[in-house]
Amino acid sequence: MQWLFLIAAIAFEVIATLSLRVAAKGRSAFYAVTALGYLIAFSFLTLALNEGMGLGVAYGIWAASGVALTAIASKALFKEPLTPLMMGGIALIISGVLLVELGASH
Repeated sequence: MQWLFLIAAIAFEVIATLSLRVAAKGRSAFYAVTALGYLIAFSFLTLALNEGMGLGVAYGIWAASGVALTAIASKALFKEPLTPLMMGGIALIISGVLLVELGASH
């Protein structure tokens, strides 16, 4: 169940971050979506931690996934750049989180 909570936290964090981009471009009603999204994201993160997930693992996966998914979604939704160097950085983030996860299991 802790993984489902973490996935939900990631999804709401990405939604909130993308909403912040929309709000910053002049659609101020999206600030409410941003605030609510972050509140829900932190609530789900708390539930994942309460289920026994380690903080380092949970936060690492949450933060890395948020960065990667936000960059990809920003390319699709806002036509922002996603260069090969940026994709390499995302690959390094994923590798780093995998190493943290593997290290936590020992």
